[in-house]
Amino acid sequence: MKQKLRTSLIFGFLNFGGLYLGALSTTPGVNSPWYINLNQAPWTPPGYVFGLAWTLIMICFTAYLTLLWQEESTRVSAKKLFIISWGLNVLWNPVFFALHKTSTALILISALLLLLVTMAVKFIKILRWQTLWITPYILWLIIATSLNAYIVLQNP
Repeated sequence: MKQKLRTSLIFGFLNFGGLYLGALSTTPGVNSPWYINLNQAPWTPPGYVFGLAWTLIMICFTAYLTLLWQEESTRVSAKKLFIISWGLNVLWNPVFFALHKTSTALILISALLLLLVTMAVKFIKILRWQTLWITPYILWLIIATSLNAYIVLQNP
C-alpha cells in the first residue's frame, strides 16, 4: 500500500506539474485578446470548464497510471508512453497559446489523442474495467481536438 501511495503521488505531481507548466505558457490563455477574437466552435465551453475538466482528468489519469504501474510487465512501455504523452500535453499550450501555431498544435493534440487511445487498447487486457480511468482524458481530447481543428479551419 505504501508503494502504491508513493507511485500515485509521483504521477500526481508529474501530471499536475505538467498542467502548471502549460498554464505558465498560456497566460492569459482563454482570456487573451488573440483567443477571444478567434472564430471558435459553437460547442466551445466557457473558460472555467477547462480548469475543472483538467483537474478531474489528471486525477483519473493518475489513478490509471498508478494501477498500470502495479503491473511490472507494463512498466517499461507504460513509462515510455507516459513520457511522450506528458511532453505532448505540455507542448500543446505554448504552441497554441503563445506561438499561435494552431496547425502545429492540432498535430500535437491529435498525436496525444492517438497515444492515449493506444495506451487504453494496449493495456485493456491487463487493467480490464479499470481502463475506464483513462476515459475522461480521451473524451476531453476528442472535444479539445475538435475545438483546435475548428479554429484551424475557420481562422485562415
